[in-house]
Amino acid sequence: MKLNKTLFISGILAATLASGSAYAAVSQQEADKLGNSLTPIGAEKAGNGDTIPAWDGGMTSSPSGYKNDGIYINPFPDDKELFRIDQSNVDQYADKLSPGQVKMIKKYDDYFIPVYKTRRTAAYPQSVYDLAKENATKTNLIPSGNGMENYADGIPFPVPQNGLEVIWNHITRYRGGSVTRNVGQVTPTADGNYSVVRFQDELTWRVALADYNPDEDQNVLFYFKQAITGPARLAGNVLLVHETINQVKEPRRAWVYNAGQRRVRRAPQVAYDGPGTAADGLRTSDNFDMYNGSPDRYDWELVGKKEMYIPYNSYELVDRNLKYDQIVKAGHINQELTRYELHRVWHVRATLKSGERHIYATRDFYVDEDTWQASVIDHYDGRGELWRVAEAHAMQFYDHNIPWYAIEVLYDTLSGRYIALGLTNEEENPYQFGVERNSREYTPAALRRAGTR
Repeated sequence: MKLNKTLFISGILAATLASGSAYAAVSQQEADKLGNSLTPIGAEKAGNGDTIPAWDGGMTSSPSGYKNDGIYINPFPDDKELFRIDQSNVDQYADKLSPGQVKMIKKYDDYFIPVYKTRRTAAYPQSVYDLAKENATKTNLIPSGNGMENYADGIPFPVPQNGLEVIWNHITRYRGGSVTRNVGQVTPTADGNYSVVRFQDELTWRVALADYNPDEDQNVLFYFKQAITGPARLAGNVLLVHETINQVKEPRRAWVYNAGQRRVRRAPQVAYDGPGTAADGLRTSDNFDMYNGSPDRYDWELVGKKEMYIPYNSYELVDRNLKYDQIVKAGHINQELTRYELHRVWHVRATLKSGERHIYATRDFYVDEDTWQASVIDHYDGRGELWRVAEAHAMQFYDHNIPWYAIEVLYDTLSGRYIALGLTNEEENPYQFGVERNSREYTPAALRRAGTR
């Protein structure tokens, strides 16, 4: 497993790596960099003097032509591809790609990376910025790293001192407080044949509940409900998750309603490397949202920071004029519809602890500095062989100041198959932000009502 050299950027990062893992909040002096030399959530505000521009606040207004209907149009229709990275020149750009991206290019003649102008569109609401600065000086990891102290909401570690803090920033990043979405998932065979599984997802942060009580369920981060709406043979099955913060102290609470049996059952398998819902074995439970759940089975190393070509401003992939047949191809999605830009990422390596079990022995995370979203993750098996490559095709939901994913794709480089989830081109009412939810809607008793066919 050949590892790329990375560039260390900040003094605090270098000092931390020299002294080992740190679990304390940062000083006020470090926190005061937020909004000055750093963006309000901790990215470097300055550009690189060449291809990466300075952050100027991000994209905080909708483009002309957007109808405020949740059907997102491309705000950069005149941007042209600058160049593409393919088999003819991949070695020239390998230092700005992950090993998994390189492997995909070398494996498939028609897989390439189209590079566009870098646009730092990421923006969050002011409340998220305020919470980040507050958390910087008060939020700590507990000694095991499996939970946080003095944390309620927002980015907990905008000035990260170790790899685990970067991962917690990804897990806790703002996605609108309370949101519903209707999306499709596909698992094409090696020759490109597929069928669509449709989901209605709900995600509500505990602090966003209409009946929020700070003294109740203090170890819960958010509530998640996922109902399968198609095809008919699966429709009506529903998953409910209460996502706990410290999952070693209190494991994730999960239940499944089986429409055929009309029964609600506890679902402890919805965690770690348990099988993903209707995923045909192509993803684990903790592959959803690129990575989720308890970090306790891995040791986390902050390798450093680097410039990297990552999927960004991926508005073509949500174009309502496209059909899924135009996106889903054999081996990989249609790369002609993708957009990659040069951004700075945090590189974090997760290595399975001795005595722990997981199908992924090592994971290399590349986390976008402007959003704290995982952009690319390379997954290695127990033999040290590069196995799966995850790419998150990100976009800015510009009417709500929310960076999130257009779609997520997880490629199995050994079988030649992949899973793509979050597709919206053929779905009605793809996203609704700011929906009102109460705690009673996320109880096991509510599952049966949600599962009615």
